[in-house]
Amino acid sequence: MNAHDLLWGMTPGHLPADAPAWVLDVIGAGHPVVVRRAQAEPGHVAVGVRGRLREQRFAAVMPLAAVRRRVVPEALCDVISPRNLPALRALAQLRTVLAKEIWGVTGSAGFELATGIEALHAQSDLDLLLRTPERLGRGDAEDLLAILDTAPCAVDLQLQTPYGAVALREWAGPSQRVLLKNASGAHLVVDPWQAVA
Repeated sequence: MNAHDLLWGMTPGHLPADAPAWVLDVIGAGHPVVVRRAQAEPGHVAVGVRGRLREQRFAAVMPLAAVRRRVVPEALCDVISPRNLPALRALAQLRTVLAKEIWGVTGSAGFELATGIEALHAQSDLDLLLRTPERLGRGDAEDLLAILDTAPCAVDLQLQTPYGAVALREWAGPSQRVLLKNASGAHLVVDPWQAVA
């Protein structure tokens, strides 16, 4: 399982006793959870539950044996929504730009495309993931960012390296060190394509 994968099969019985009522409602309704970057006990995966409000996010763990269905971000690239929102127009515009890459849709757009549950609104950003097993030069990152910045909404693209994820916007910027996020936490690094010491 990788960060941003959507998983179905979690039940209220998998939740801690202090889980808020909205979390029980979401899980009880059969909504998927999203894999998050965190350590979990063997046989389990760290997940997040998302509610209807932006601040409704709940961290939990799910037994791997409970997973009934998994949708990866890459599976959502070509899903077409009937809704006309800036984030979905941005996705349509960027499909050709990213066509030769290994990429996927995450965040609210990914959740909506995977479930049909309306999670996007007119001010929503578009969250994308680009798999970058090989190093992306900073000049290439700047060029890609310039294209993304022509989209009809803000686009937050994460570069997924073998060692974690770094924001394209940060990698394309002037800072020598950037924030690399992985299951062990967040690390300031010079090169996100090198193992964290």
